Amino acid sequence: MKNTGHPSDSWYAATASAPAYHALSGAHHTDVCIIGGGYTGLGAAIELAGKKIDVTVLDSAQIGSGASGRNGGQIHTGQRVDPERLEALFGADQARQLWDMSEDAKTSLYDLIRTHGIDCDLKPGLVHAWHKPAYEPDDRAYVDFVARYGYDRVTLLDKVQVADELGTDVYYGGTLDRGGGHLHPLKLAQGLARAATDLGARLFENSHVISYRKIAKGIHLHLDNGATVTCQRLLICGNGYMEGLSEEIDSHVMPINNFILTTEPLDDPAILPNDYAAADSRFVVNYWRKTPDNRLLFGGGENYTPWFPKDIKAFVRNNMLKVYPQLGEVKISHGWGGTLAITMSRAPFVRNLVPNVYASAGYSGQGVVLAPYFGRLLARAITGNDHDVSLLSRLPTPAFFGGRLLRWPALVAGLSYYALRDRL
Repeated sequence: MKNTGHPSDSWYAATASAPAYHALSGAHHTDVCIIGGGYTGLGAAIELAGKKIDVTVLDSAQIGSGASGRNGGQIHTGQRVDPERLEALFGADQARQLWDMSEDAKTSLYDLIRTHGIDCDLKPGLVHAWHKPAYEPDDRAYVDFVARYGYDRVTLLDKVQVADELGTDVYYGGTLDRGGGHLHPLKLAQGLARAATDLGARLFENSHVISYRKIAKGIHLHLDNGATVTCQRLLICGNGYMEGLSEEIDSHVMPINNFILTTEPLDDPAILPNDYAAADSRFVVNYWRKTPDNRLLFGGGENYTPWFPKDIKAFVRNNMLKVYPQLGEVKISHGWGGTLAITMSRAPFVRNLVPNVYASAGYSGQGVVLAPYFGRLLARAITGNDHDVSLLSRLPTPAFFGGRLLRWPALVAGLSYYALRDRL
């Protein structure tokens, strides 16, 4: 999927003013080049520019116009893989390090917002709702497990409590994480971009990298407009929009599409009365929250093709009405799609691909917190501290079956099974 810039029918794009950056032209030289102007690349640029390192960011479209400016804006706790499974895989010590890293990522996000004065509609609280009662034991075990880490901000909700929090009675219970929350993701991306440029990073839009290669004096990048970049170190941070740059990335990271709508402003105070974000336990997750002007922003539904549904609003509305049937007469104001990236295990793919070339991608829907911080970790790795990147590289991210050519049908078959299981 090629990024063509901010979607024309995005509520985010309609409510954020996007500064323009020039396209790169001619022959450019820099110490560090970053491919991708989303959360990961901008987090890395802030870290590097803050150390007075010459850094250039290239985005194939507009800064923040990929998944970073289109997602649900939800702030989740933890790594994408549950801590219980991480402890089973790596033992108590390394699992705790990964948990602490995820909490550091959350703290880092809040620090970036505060330090750089980013106005991104930040709100606390995230409800996770069970669409089947069978999910209660897993969440009960999770609450008990993270309490061992000293995390006491997540509590169980019964059926009545979750109905009161959400304004719907279709769920069987859930959890409330007061350490989670939500924000305006495009405003966050644009704020990170301003912070990076204020520190001295150079950002370029409409600068699509089609290839790179090692040369005697560093790394040489070639852009589709004929421009070139020579750098000493390279960070590949394009997430779902970087197919063809690296065979290793392509075999481990898969782009998929997800979709969001916003309603006209609501007059029902029972829906999300405490202004928390929400998500449910379905394999293809429904997620939602209210905007500052009282719209319901609802995400639901995926596809695995190079194109979006013809009528995104209708596609997502069908999922919204399963959660809020009382909104059948409410008009839909905006509807848009975006391409994110997943891995087989849903753990992020973080690697030192070859000397001086690093990549981070495949956040599997949890990039608001993790991506800016993982960008900072990549920046630290290329400046001498690779401990955290080395730990992340141990996360299980097996290659997709069938290689790059056959992974699409294999993925569709597998995900269709889980989606069907959700409906049974």
